[in-house]
Amino acid sequence: MAVSVGAALAGALSSPWGRWSGGHLNPAVTLGLWLTGAFPGRRVPAYFAAQLTGSVAGTGLARLVWGPVLGDRMAYAVVEPARSCSPALLFLVEAVSTAAVLTVTLLLMSRGAWARWVPLARPAATAVIVIALGTLTGGSANPARQFGPVLWAHRPGDWSHLWLYLVAPLAGAALTGGVARYRAYRPAHPPESDGGRSYEGRSERGR
Repeated sequence: MAVSVGAALAGALSSPWGRWSGGHLNPAVTLGLWLTGAFPGRRVPAYFAAQLTGSVAGTGLARLVWGPVLGDRMAYAVVEPARSCSPALLFLVEAVSTAAVLTVTLLLMSRGAWARWVPLARPAATAVIVIALGTLTGGSANPARQFGPVLWAHRPGDWSHLWLYLVAPLAGAALTGGVARYRAYRPAHPPESDGGRSYEGRSERGR
């Protein structure tokens, strides 16, 4: 399944539509890129709406293709945490997983010669997460991945975990994006410590 997910994601990112839109497909990636300054904030709401709408539409289309088996036996492919996975651990794992995927993306985007590998590297990172963490959290790392299936399955137990699957990836992306932005704007040669006098002088001159 991890290989299939990675291949589908690679195909979407490499397609003309994926290249035209940037192929985010994940609200957490959109948030992280916005926080780094690599994506305009005015487009974030539209991307969020498109990603969540696509999740609902894609799940519904799968129901039409595969019939009742998707809803009955597969519960619309809703991912579930293991019994041993506490809410705190679920939040941490999903946040760290998303941060890892976004870190790979940002590292490749930081060099012009490396950017062409994003459509392959990000799906590969996603597949690794599914393989490594699928039995623990489901390996979602994408709010849109869980949103549509939970709406279609409409099971009480899934609703109790939905907020974790929505918020944790965004938190991981926000942390990664914030760190990347800080490092990008940090002075290459910070002034030596002088008890804060230089900073105070600059502040006074700025005012």
